Amino acid sequence: MEEANQSVVHEFIFQGLCNSKELQIFLFLSFSILYLMTVVGNLFVVLLIITDPHLHSPMYFLLANLSFVDFCLSSVTTPKLTADLQRTKRPFPLGVA
Repeated sequence: MEEANQSVVHEFIFQGLCNSKELQIFLFLSFSILYLMTVVGNLFVVLLIITDPHLHSPMYFLLANLSFVDFCLSSVTTPKLTADLQRTKRPFPLGVA
């Protein structure tokens, strides 16, 4: 009778960008500063277009929507990246891409 491998793996450890603690801190600070600049800039654009009546045209409406979408996208990905940079063990469950 043929024996099959009976081991089951539920997660594997994702190494990430680096193993150096100093480089992780540098990347954390860099991405955090870029994230804050992106959030402040996009919110400034949206608020400026909403408050100034001269900017109530379709082109600026599109610009406000693009800034809002960029704000939403960066508010999902960048905090996850900065949180993962602070972890020492990065489990990655199988079946989730």
